[in-house]
Amino acid sequence: MALTERRGRRPARNDAAADQPRLVAYDLLRAVSAEGAYANLVLPGLITDSGLDRRDAALATELGYGTLRASGTLDEILAACLDRPLAGVDAPVRDLLRLGAYQALRTRIPAHAAVATSVDLARATGNGRAAGFLNAVLRRVVTSDWDGWTSRLGAERSALGRLALHSAHPEWIAAAFADALGGDLAETERALTADDLRPQTHLVGWPGRIDRDELLAASGGEPGPYSPYAVRLSTGDPGALAAVRDHRAGVQDEGSQLCALALARAPITGRDERWLDLCAGPGSKAALLAALAVERGATVWANELHPHRAELVRQATAAWAVEVNVGDARSVPEIEGGYDRVLVDAPCTGLGALRRRPEARWRRTAADVAPLAALQRELLACALRLVRPGGVVAYAACSPHLAETRAVVAGHDLLDARASFDGVDHLGDGPSVQLWPHRQGTDAMFCALIQR
Repeated sequence: MALTERRGRRPARNDAAADQPRLVAYDLLRAVSAEGAYANLVLPGLITDSGLDRRDAALATELGYGTLRASGTLDEILAACLDRPLAGVDAPVRDLLRLGAYQALRTRIPAHAAVATSVDLARATGNGRAAGFLNAVLRRVVTSDWDGWTSRLGAERSALGRLALHSAHPEWIAAAFADALGGDLAETERALTADDLRPQTHLVGWPGRIDRDELLAASGGEPGPYSPYAVRLSTGDPGALAAVRDHRAGVQDEGSQLCALALARAPITGRDERWLDLCAGPGSKAALLAALAVERGATVWANELHPHRAELVRQATAAWAVEVNVGDARSVPEIEGGYDRVLVDAPCTGLGALRRRPEARWRRTAADVAPLAALQRELLACALRLVRPGGVVAYAACSPHLAETRAVVAGHDLLDARASFDGVDHLGDGPSVQLWPHRQGTDAMFCALIQR
């Protein structure tokens, strides 16, 4: 049976005969693997189009996101069950194998049901010619469980390598987490495990636009423990809230809020009227800074390289007088007297938000770090050129990788940022701050404050 991919041919489907949650999960996998799509952007539309109820939507999300997160380890398990290279299997069939293996090894779905529904899904999606192959491979997969497979495959690896395999992370990411946590493998395991937990949605109620108590009542959420403007939601669509539709509130991770607040809280000497968000897209930090600035009589400027992201910044900050410039942050001109506060939320690997981007851990490579770190140093140098003497720069990155965090700010005159993270626990020895999902329940945001 030929299982190599045939270009230009799309198998005939019978969606009506398919198990709808599994079909949605499969379509998500295909969009990500074949089209390079972002799962968090594609899945809502797939769920809406399929008409899934809340329970089935939750199942589709678990199967799709879970399979994407675990795909690297699943591929190693599947390769051990094949007598040919996994790369030689039709791409749609590979996704069916991953989905079936995930169900069998990482959910409470019985093994026989995981195999049977995968075979049915193959037929419904026009991959019926591979049904026997799929059945045979998955029957080999279910001869052991996740712990058994990862113990066997990781037997000759280092302790860190075994941890990476079991937690379904590339080893270079596990190593980066371990380095940031001082080599503590027990805490590294907790950090990696947190990447696989379903994250809460965090809202920000913009000061001057809505009171947090009002947002709590409208959303049914719970107050964020650290930001005075944060509300955490365990369920529900934030886009359905009137406060979000009316731009009185928005979706913003509490860690992101804390970085913006840290800049606003940092002590400076002299004038405090000109604030700049140097890399502002998509605009959540710029919006919070603008709301805070209005209360103090200050003005916010924003810069964004990409026009489509600059438009998102304009939309996010429409309620305030924010001037949005489109261009390279390294070319932003100085203004007479300089800026008083500058935020550099630098482009980064995004390793701090892996729980929200299930495919990201397998798309990024270690080779991405060095060029990003070089860019981050350039952007920080630009910010320090733009800020006036006595002013402050906040350097933020959604990553715990030391090359993107402490190494970037090394050698600069750092304020103790912990003083600007009032009420936040487990902040370490300073002077910079590294947040973590397993510690604070936020994305793994890094923040350093630099006085010029």
